[in-house]
Amino acid sequence: MRLQLSAPRDKKIKKAIAITGSKSETNRSLLLQALFPNIKIENLSNSDDGEVMQKGLAKSSGVVDIHHAGTAMRFLTAYFASQDGKQVTLTGSQRMQERPIKILVEALRSLGADIQYEKEEGYPPLRIIGKKLEKSQVSLPANISSQYISALLLIAPSLEHGLELDLIGKITSVPYIKMTLALLDQIGVQTFFGGNKIMVKPKQKVDDTTLVVESDWSSASYFYSISAMSELGTEIQLSSYKENSLQGDSVLAEIYKDFGVETTFSGNTIHLKKVTAVGSNNLKYDLSNAPDIAQTIAVTCLGLGIGCHLTGLHTLPIKETDRLAALQMELGKFGAKVDIDSESLTLTPQAQLKGGVSVDTYNDHRMAMAFGPLALKVDFAVNDAQVVSKSYPDFWKDLKILGFGIEEL
Repeated sequence: MRLQLSAPRDKKIKKAIAITGSKSETNRSLLLQALFPNIKIENLSNSDDGEVMQKGLAKSSGVVDIHHAGTAMRFLTAYFASQDGKQVTLTGSQRMQERPIKILVEALRSLGADIQYEKEEGYPPLRIIGKKLEKSQVSLPANISSQYISALLLIAPSLEHGLELDLIGKITSVPYIKMTLALLDQIGVQTFFGGNKIMVKPKQKVDDTTLVVESDWSSASYFYSISAMSELGTEIQLSSYKENSLQGDSVLAEIYKDFGVETTFSGNTIHLKKVTAVGSNNLKYDLSNAPDIAQTIAVTCLGLGIGCHLTGLHTLPIKETDRLAALQMELGKFGAKVDIDSESLTLTPQAQLKGGVSVDTYNDHRMAMAFGPLALKVDFAVNDAQVVSKSYPDFWKDLKILGFGIEEL
C-alpha cells in the first residue's frame, strides 16, 4: 500500500485520540499469563506483534513463525526453552533470520537449555526442546538489547531456583528492565536490582491478578512530533496513560519541552499543547534508554529546520532494519545532511525541504510512522505504508482524524 500524505487544512489541531496498549507491556504480560494462567490482562495491544505473541504461546510443537516480531523471538526463545515437553522450531521473516540471538541462546544453554541453530550459527531459526532448567546463575553483557535480559527475567519465577543475573559493563535500556521487574512485582514475585546484579525469586503460583496495559508511549511520540510541527495553540489529547509510567519512552514529555510542547496529565489522559517556538537550533540527546524515539526526534528536527546530535543508538542497526542507515537515506531525500556511525546520528537540515519524494519503510513500522508528521511541512508519499500494523494498526486512520490528507495511490 502506497499513500500520498498532505497537511491538514487547519494546522492548529484540536483533537483527541485513544491509542492501543503498549506492545512492550502486552508481550511481557502475555508471557507471564502463559506461565501463570490466573493472570488477566486488560487493554491488550491490537498490534501484529501482540497477535503473533499470543499465537506463539498457544503452540506446544511444530513451527512457530513470528514474522518480523523481534520481541516475540527473544521472549519465546526463553519461554519454549523452559517448558518441559514442548518442542518447536522458532523462525521468522528473512530479516528476522539476519538478527543475532546468540547471546540469549548461550545464556539459556548455560542454564541447561537445549537449543540448536537450524541454519546459520547465532541466528534464527532455532530448534528448541523444552526442559526443566535447574541452574540459576547466568551472566550477560550489559549493553545488549534489553529484550535479551527481559526474556530471562520473565521466565525466572517459573524456574525451580529463580535466577541470579550478572550484567557485565555499562547497562543500557534500564527503563525496559525496570518495566519487566515492575510487572513481576505486580504479580507478587520478589526481585532485587542493585548495581549490575538482578535477582528474581522463584514462585510456584500467583494470586488472581489483573494487569492493565498502559497505552504505548512510542506511539504517542508521533503526536508529540505533530504538536511540535503544528501552529501555536495546537492541542492533542491522548489516552490511556499513567503519569508514573513503566515505559522508558515516557521521557518524551521532558524532551519535547525543547520543541515547545507542554504535557499535562488529567486522569488517564495526557494533553499536549504547542506553547512556544523551538529555542535551540542544535539539540543533543542521549537515547540509550529510549532508542525507539530516535527516528521521531530526527524527523521532528528535520521538519522544524533544526539540527540534532543523537547518541546511545547502538541497538538500532539490529532492529527491523538498520535504522541508522535507513534514516540517513530517507532524511537525505528531503535534502538533509546526515552523518552516522555505529551508535549516533547527526542531522544538519537544509533551509528548504524537498517535496514530492517517496519514503521507503524497509519493513519497519517506525520508519513509516516517524515520517508521517512531516506531511505538516511538505507533501510526500510513503511506500508499504501498511507496515504500521506491526505496532499501531490505526495510525493512518488516527492521522485522518487530525485532518491529514491521506490518499492511497
